[in-house]
Amino acid sequence: MTPTDAREVVHPRIGRNVYIAPTSVVCGEVTLGDDCVIMHHVLIRGDVSAITIGRGCNIQDGTVVHTKTGEPLDVADEVAVGHRAVVHCRRVGRRSLIGIGAIVLDDAEIGEESVIGAGALVPPGKIIPPRSLVMGVPGRVIRSVTDEDLKYVEFVLNNYRRLAVEHAAGKWAMAPTA
Repeated sequence: MTPTDAREVVHPRIGRNVYIAPTSVVCGEVTLGDDCVIMHHVLIRGDVSAITIGRGCNIQDGTVVHTKTGEPLDVADEVAVGHRAVVHCRRVGRRSLIGIGAIVLDDAEIGEESVIGAGALVPPGKIIPPRSLVMGVPGRVIRSVTDEDLKYVEFVLNNYRRLAVEHAAGKWAMAPTA
């Protein structure tokens, strides 16, 4: 199906120095801040509401970023989202980490400098306070985030900045397809 009027087409807005892997899809009303890294097989779909991803974020392989109809999603600056996560919520606060395979559901809000552990499920509407470590299904706060935890988040952010430069320069070639 094609639009009948070019004004109906909604294009993503991409900041400066953004790496988007060629196997990813970023479509619709999506804004990517400067210095973002979108790795392979990521889907960021802004078709039912706006999605804003802040400066310096990395969204890792196999992640889905979407939101509830009529509810914009705001991912703040310097957020790391681990492999195969699902971010389908209202907000993720600055310098947070969403772990591998974690799921954050409708209307949930993640406070700044929080860590959502691998495989955790943040239920709909759950508000996670700043600097919280969340684990389990359903996810619950098990302790406060430490300075060591935040050093790890910083490591992940820096590591993906480095990887983005290498990928963009062609260092990690993809296997040829038949």
